[in-house]
Amino acid sequence: MIGSEPVGAVLVAAGRSTRMGFDKLWADLGGRPVLAWGLVALDACAAIDRLAVVCAADRFDQVLDLLHRLSMSRSRVRVVVGGERRRDSVQAGLRALDACAWVLVHDAARPFLSESMIQRGLDEVVKCGACVAALPARDTIKRVADGAVTETLPRDQLWTIQTPQLFRREVVLNALAATDDDATDEAALVERAGGTVRVFEGDVNAFKITTPGDLGLARALLAYRADLVSR
Repeated sequence: MIGSEPVGAVLVAAGRSTRMGFDKLWADLGGRPVLAWGLVALDACAAIDRLAVVCAADRFDQVLDLLHRLSMSRSRVRVVVGGERRRDSVQAGLRALDACAWVLVHDAARPFLSESMIQRGLDEVVKCGACVAALPARDTIKRVADGAVTETLPRDQLWTIQTPQLFRREVVLNALAATDDDATDEAALVERAGGTVRVFEGDVNAFKITTPGDLGLARALLAYRADLVSR
């Protein structure tokens, strides 16, 4: 809840993993699929009232089975089939959360979502109706065309965007309705529609698994955490 208004979460898990070469969301990570980590984190957050998992049609039954194995309530967690584009999948999730005034959108390929990160987003979104997790750019960023640098961008103005992204539900719905264009994130559509999007502190560990190397890094991070606990 935010005040007395319910909060829903959309876990986007309908991608094709084309850069990975196999379905990364079902790869083993610490004894359970990558997808399970985001599911568990969102389900455990008391501030989230409803959860919609958006998956490919051929994974629908498998996701239902995963919910059963994780002992998750079907009254709290819904499974819906996504679309061809990211925006289509997010819209499908939003339709399943029609009773919620606020929504959180998270990529299932980012397994290390923490409750503190969710709470920072909930605290920020009430200020203007849209916010994204982000980290200040660590490296110098240059604009390049045909192999040549055309501009060095001011690093103090650059941020690396993550998920979760949080919105007043009507804000993101209006942004989706304003254009049929796709985008890498919903915040970009809110920006194009003239809305204000704020940033809140992300987490360097909340990286997205995109390549086999990222999956190896995630497994190494889990092993490191387990080693710390065992000491």
